[in-house]
Amino acid sequence: MKILITGSNGQLGNEIRELAGGYKHYKFLYTDINELNITNSDKVKDFFLLHNPDAIINCAAYTAVDKAENEAETAYLVNALAVENLANAAAQSGAFIVQISTDYVYSGKNFTPYVETDTLNPVSVYAQSKTAGEEAVKRSGANSIIIRTSWLYSAFGNNFIKTMMKYGAERDVLNVVFDQVGTPTYARDLAKCILDILPLAMGTKSEEVYHYSNEGVASWYDFAKAIIEISGIECLINPIPTKEYPLPAERPFYSVLDKSKIKKDFAIQIPYWRDSVKLCIQRLKAPKL
Repeated sequence: MKILITGSNGQLGNEIRELAGGYKHYKFLYTDINELNITNSDKVKDFFLLHNPDAIINCAAYTAVDKAENEAETAYLVNALAVENLANAAAQSGAFIVQISTDYVYSGKNFTPYVETDTLNPVSVYAQSKTAGEEAVKRSGANSIIIRTSWLYSAFGNNFIKTMMKYGAERDVLNVVFDQVGTPTYARDLAKCILDILPLAMGTKSEEVYHYSNEGVASWYDFAKAIIEISGIECLINPIPTKEYPLPAERPFYSVLDKSKIKKDFAIQIPYWRDSVKLCIQRLKAPKL
Protein backbone atom coordinates (compact mmCIF):
# COMPACT_ATOMS: atom_id res chain seq x y z
CA MET A 1 0.00 0.00 0.00
CA LYS A 2 1.32 3.40 -1.02
CA ILE A 3 0.87 6.09 1.65
CA LEU A 4 1.45 9.81 1.13
CA ILE A 5 2.71 11.59 4.26
CA THR A 6 2.26 15.36 4.00
CA GLY A 7 4.02 17.63 6.48
CA SER A 8 6.56 14.86 6.96
CA ASN A 9 9.16 17.15 8.58
CA GLY A 10 6.90 17.94 11.55
CA GLN A 11 6.50 16.13 14.87
CA LEU A 12 4.01 13.50 13.71
CA GLY A 13 5.57 13.09 10.26
CA ASN A 14 9.01 12.48 11.72
CA GLU A 15 7.66 9.91 14.16
CA ILE A 16 6.03 8.07 11.24
CA ARG A 17 9.40 8.10 9.45
CA GLU A 18 11.05 6.49 12.48
CA LEU A 19 8.37 3.81 12.78
CA ALA A 20 8.19 3.09 9.04
CA GLY A 21 10.72 0.24 9.17
CA GLY A 22 8.25 -1.83 11.17
CA TYR A 23 5.60 -1.56 8.45
CA LYS A 24 7.11 -3.37 5.47
CA HIS A 25 3.71 -3.71 3.79
CA TYR A 26 3.56 0.08 3.34
CA LYS A 27 5.44 2.19 0.83
CA PHE A 28 5.77 5.75 2.11
CA LEU A 29 5.87 8.92 0.02
CA TYR A 30 7.25 11.65 2.29
CA THR A 31 6.54 15.24 1.30
CA ASP A 32 6.76 18.65 2.86
CA ILE A 33 6.36 22.12 1.35
CA ASN A 34 9.47 21.70 -0.84
CA GLU A 35 8.23 18.46 -2.40
CA LEU A 36 4.51 19.24 -2.57
CA ASN A 37 2.76 22.55 -1.96
CA ILE A 38 -0.60 21.26 -0.77
CA THR A 39 -2.10 24.77 -0.86
CA ASN A 40 -1.88 24.58 -4.68
CA SER A 41 -4.71 22.40 -6.00
CA ASP A 42 -3.10 21.88 -9.41
CA LYS A 43 0.12 20.59 -7.85
CA VAL A 44 -1.86 18.25 -5.62
CA LYS A 45 -3.79 16.89 -8.64
CA ASP A 46 -0.56 16.42 -10.61
CA PHE A 47 1.04 14.59 -7.69
CA PHE A 48 -1.90 12.22 -7.39
CA LEU A 49 -1.86 11.50 -11.13
CA LEU A 50 1.86 10.75 -11.01
CA HIS A 51 2.04 8.70 -7.79
CA ASN A 52 -1.54 7.43 -7.28
CA PRO A 53 -1.35 6.97 -3.47
CA ASP A 54 -3.75 4.57 -1.77
CA ALA A 55 -3.90 6.67 1.39
CA ILE A 56 -2.89 10.10 2.69
CA ILE A 57 -1.95 10.90 6.27
CA ASN A 58 -2.06 14.69 6.44
CA CYS A 59 0.44 15.73 9.11
CA ALA A 60 0.75 19.26 7.69
CA ALA A 61 -0.72 22.03 9.85
CA TYR A 62 -0.33 25.64 10.86
CA THR A 63 -0.03 25.30 14.65
CA ALA A 64 1.14 28.74 15.83
CA VAL A 65 -1.98 29.26 17.92
CA ASP A 66 -1.24 32.84 19.02
CA LYS A 67 0.28 34.06 15.74
CA ALA A 68 -2.83 32.79 13.95
CA GLU A 69 -4.83 35.61 15.53
CA ASN A 70 -2.93 38.00 13.23
CA GLU A 71 -2.23 35.51 10.44
CA ALA A 72 -5.71 34.17 9.80
CA GLU A 73 -5.19 33.96 6.04
CA THR A 74 -2.12 31.73 6.43
CA ALA A 75 -3.82 29.56 9.05
CA TYR A 76 -6.82 28.98 6.78
CA LEU A 77 -4.58 28.38 3.77
CA VAL A 78 -2.80 25.47 5.48
CA ASN A 79 -5.49 24.16 7.84
CA ALA A 80 -8.51 24.45 5.54
CA LEU A 81 -7.74 25.12 1.84
CA ALA A 82 -4.84 22.64 1.69
CA VAL A 83 -6.99 20.01 3.42
CA GLU A 84 -9.74 20.64 0.89
CA ASN A 85 -7.24 20.12 -1.95
CA LEU A 86 -6.05 16.82 -0.49
CA ALA A 87 -9.55 15.57 0.34
CA ASN A 88 -10.90 16.41 -3.13
CA ALA A 89 -7.94 14.68 -4.79
CA ALA A 90 -8.52 11.66 -2.55
CA ALA A 91 -12.21 11.57 -3.42
CA GLN A 92 -11.49 11.76 -7.16
CA SER A 93 -8.80 9.06 -7.07
CA GLY A 94 -10.46 6.73 -4.57
CA ALA A 95 -7.72 7.22 -1.99
CA PHE A 96 -8.29 7.21 1.78
CA ILE A 97 -7.42 10.29 3.85
CA VAL A 98 -6.49 10.60 7.51
CA GLN A 99 -6.86 14.18 8.71
CA ILE A 100 -5.33 15.21 12.04
CA SER A 101 -7.45 17.66 13.99
CA THR A 102 -7.39 19.13 17.48
CA ASP A 103 -9.10 19.41 20.85
CA TYR A 104 -9.33 23.16 20.13
CA VAL A 105 -12.42 22.56 17.98
CA TYR A 106 -14.31 22.48 21.31
CA SER A 107 -15.01 25.52 23.48
CA GLY A 108 -13.45 23.90 26.56
CA LYS A 109 -16.51 24.67 28.69
CA ASN A 110 -17.33 20.99 29.31
CA PHE A 111 -16.68 19.24 32.61
CA THR A 112 -16.80 15.68 31.23
CA PRO A 113 -14.61 14.25 28.45
CA TYR A 114 -15.64 15.27 24.95
CA VAL A 115 -17.10 12.60 22.67
CA GLU A 116 -16.86 12.81 18.88
CA THR A 117 -20.49 13.88 18.45
CA ASP A 118 -20.31 16.85 20.86
CA THR A 119 -21.04 20.23 19.30
CA LEU A 120 -17.99 22.01 17.87
CA ASN A 121 -17.46 25.54 19.14
CA PRO A 122 -13.98 26.79 18.16
CA VAL A 123 -13.05 30.06 19.86
CA SER A 124 -9.68 31.02 18.31
CA VAL A 125 -8.63 31.59 14.69
CA TYR A 126 -6.44 28.48 14.84
CA ALA A 127 -9.37 26.42 16.16
CA GLN A 128 -11.72 27.82 13.53
CA SER A 129 -9.27 27.04 10.73
CA LYS A 130 -8.89 23.43 11.95
CA THR A 131 -12.68 23.10 12.15
CA ALA A 132 -12.90 24.33 8.55
CA GLY A 133 -10.41 21.60 7.61
CA GLU A 134 -12.66 18.96 9.18
CA GLU A 135 -15.63 20.34 7.25
CA ALA A 136 -13.64 20.21 3.99
CA VAL A 137 -12.90 16.50 4.49
CA LYS A 138 -16.56 15.72 5.17
CA ARG A 139 -17.72 17.85 2.22
CA SER A 140 -15.35 16.08 -0.19
CA GLY A 141 -17.02 12.70 0.21
CA ALA A 142 -13.64 10.99 0.42
CA ASN A 143 -13.28 7.81 2.46
CA SER A 144 -11.71 9.24 5.56
CA ILE A 145 -11.08 9.39 9.25
CA ILE A 146 -10.56 12.58 11.22
CA ILE A 147 -8.50 12.10 14.38
CA ARG A 148 -8.71 14.84 17.01
CA THR A 149 -5.75 14.90 19.35
CA SER A 150 -4.38 17.17 22.08
CA TRP A 151 -1.19 18.67 23.53
CA LEU A 152 1.09 16.95 21.03
CA TYR A 153 4.82 16.57 21.74
CA SER A 154 7.69 14.45 20.43
CA ALA A 155 11.46 14.18 20.20
CA PHE A 156 11.23 16.39 17.09
CA GLY A 157 10.42 20.05 16.56
CA ASN A 158 9.41 22.59 19.18
CA ASN A 159 7.05 21.55 21.95
CA PHE A 160 6.20 21.94 25.62
CA ILE A 161 8.59 19.24 26.85
CA LYS A 162 11.59 20.83 25.14
CA THR A 163 10.57 24.28 26.35
CA MET A 164 10.25 23.14 29.96
CA MET A 165 13.58 21.28 29.86
CA LYS A 166 15.33 24.31 28.37
CA TYR A 167 13.93 26.94 30.73
CA GLY A 168 13.96 24.59 33.71
CA ALA A 169 17.72 24.19 33.31
CA GLU A 170 18.19 27.97 33.04
CA ARG A 171 15.88 29.27 35.78
CA ASP A 172 15.07 28.55 39.41
CA VAL A 173 11.30 29.07 39.08
CA LEU A 174 8.81 28.64 36.22
CA ASN A 175 5.19 29.80 36.33
CA VAL A 176 2.77 27.40 34.63
CA VAL A 177 -1.04 27.57 34.42
CA PHE A 178 -2.94 25.04 36.51
CA ASP A 179 -6.53 25.74 35.38
CA GLN A 180 -6.33 24.40 31.81
CA VAL A 181 -6.90 20.65 31.80
CA GLY A 182 -6.42 18.09 29.03
CA THR A 183 -4.08 15.23 28.15
CA PRO A 184 -0.53 15.37 26.75
CA THR A 185 -0.10 13.16 23.67
CA TYR A 186 3.15 11.59 22.50
CA ALA A 187 3.27 11.93 18.71
CA ARG A 188 5.01 8.55 18.50
CA ASP A 189 1.99 6.85 20.15
CA LEU A 190 -0.38 8.63 17.77
CA ALA A 191 1.78 7.71 14.75
CA LYS A 192 1.79 4.03 15.75
CA CYS A 193 -1.96 4.09 16.28
CA ILE A 194 -2.58 5.53 12.80
CA LEU A 195 -0.28 3.03 11.07
CA ASP A 196 -1.83 0.13 12.99
CA ILE A 197 -5.48 0.98 12.35
CA LEU A 198 -5.12 2.19 8.75
CA PRO A 199 -5.92 -1.08 6.91
CA LEU A 200 -9.02 -1.71 9.04
CA ALA A 201 -10.17 1.91 8.74
CA MET A 202 -9.75 1.80 4.96
CA GLY A 203 -11.80 -1.38 4.80
CA THR A 204 -14.85 0.30 6.32
CA LYS A 205 -15.32 2.70 3.36
CA SER A 206 -16.69 5.37 5.61
CA GLU A 207 -16.24 8.86 7.02
CA GLU A 208 -15.51 8.66 10.74
CA VAL A 209 -14.27 10.96 13.49
CA TYR A 210 -12.13 9.63 16.35
CA HIS A 211 -10.41 11.00 19.43
CA TYR A 212 -6.87 9.99 20.35
CA SER A 213 -4.71 11.23 23.19
CA ASN A 214 -2.73 9.41 25.81
CA GLU A 215 -4.66 8.09 28.80
CA GLY A 216 -5.22 10.15 31.92
CA VAL A 217 -5.80 13.80 32.71
CA ALA A 218 -3.39 16.62 33.54
CA SER A 219 -3.15 20.38 33.80
CA TRP A 220 -0.25 22.19 32.13
CA TYR A 221 1.13 22.54 35.68
CA ASP A 222 0.96 18.75 36.18
CA PHE A 223 2.61 18.23 32.79
CA ALA A 224 5.42 20.66 33.64
CA LYS A 225 5.97 19.08 37.08
CA ALA A 226 6.29 15.64 35.47
CA ILE A 227 8.77 16.89 32.86
CA ILE A 228 11.02 18.55 35.45
CA GLU A 229 10.85 15.57 37.79
CA ILE A 230 11.53 12.94 35.09
CA SER A 231 14.33 15.06 33.60
CA GLY A 232 16.05 15.35 36.98
CA ILE A 233 16.13 19.15 36.69
CA GLU A 234 16.21 21.34 39.82
CA CYS A 235 13.50 23.95 39.23
CA LEU A 236 10.40 25.02 41.15
CA ILE A 237 7.18 24.90 39.11
CA ASN A 238 4.79 27.51 40.43
CA PRO A 239 1.06 27.10 39.62
CA ILE A 240 -0.70 30.21 38.32
CA PRO A 241 -4.21 30.91 36.93
CA THR A 242 -4.63 31.60 33.22
CA LYS A 243 -5.56 35.23 33.92
CA GLU A 244 -1.98 35.80 35.14
CA TYR A 245 -0.54 34.56 31.84
CA PRO A 246 -2.64 36.24 29.12
CA LEU A 247 -2.06 35.18 25.51
CA PRO A 248 -3.57 36.45 22.23
CA ALA A 249 -5.57 33.26 21.55
CA GLU A 250 -8.13 31.87 23.98
CA ARG A 251 -7.45 28.28 25.11
CA PRO A 252 -9.99 25.62 26.06
CA PHE A 253 -10.08 25.32 29.85
CA TYR A 254 -11.16 21.67 29.66
CA SER A 255 -10.36 19.59 26.59
CA VAL A 256 -10.14 16.00 27.81
CA LEU A 257 -11.05 13.67 24.94
CA ASP A 258 -13.12 10.51 25.37
CA LYS A 259 -11.30 7.71 23.50
CA SER A 260 -13.87 4.93 23.92
CA LYS A 261 -14.77 4.85 20.23
CA ILE A 262 -11.26 4.36 18.82
CA LYS A 263 -10.46 1.74 21.47
CA LYS A 264 -13.69 -0.16 20.75
CA ASP A 265 -13.50 -0.03 16.94
CA PHE A 266 -9.83 -1.00 16.63
CA ALA A 267 -9.12 -2.88 19.89
CA ILE A 268 -6.10 -0.69 20.67
CA GLN A 269 -4.28 -0.08 23.95
CA ILE A 270 -3.38 3.55 24.72
CA PRO A 271 -0.40 4.35 26.97
CA TYR A 272 -0.72 6.52 30.11
CA TRP A 273 0.50 10.07 29.48
CA ARG A 274 3.19 10.09 32.15
CA ASP A 275 4.73 6.81 30.91
CA SER A 276 5.00 8.27 27.40
CA VAL A 277 6.54 11.51 28.69
CA LYS A 278 9.22 9.40 30.36
CA LEU A 279 9.96 7.55 27.10
CA CYS A 280 10.21 10.81 25.15
CA ILE A 281 12.57 12.40 27.69
CA GLN A 282 14.74 9.28 27.63
CA ARG A 283 15.05 9.69 23.87
CA LEU A 284 15.88 13.38 24.20
CA LYS A 285 18.57 12.70 26.80
CA ALA A 286 20.10 9.70 25.00
CA PRO A 287 23.59 10.28 23.53
CA LYS A 288 23.39 11.27 19.87
CA LEU A 289 25.08 8.70 17.63
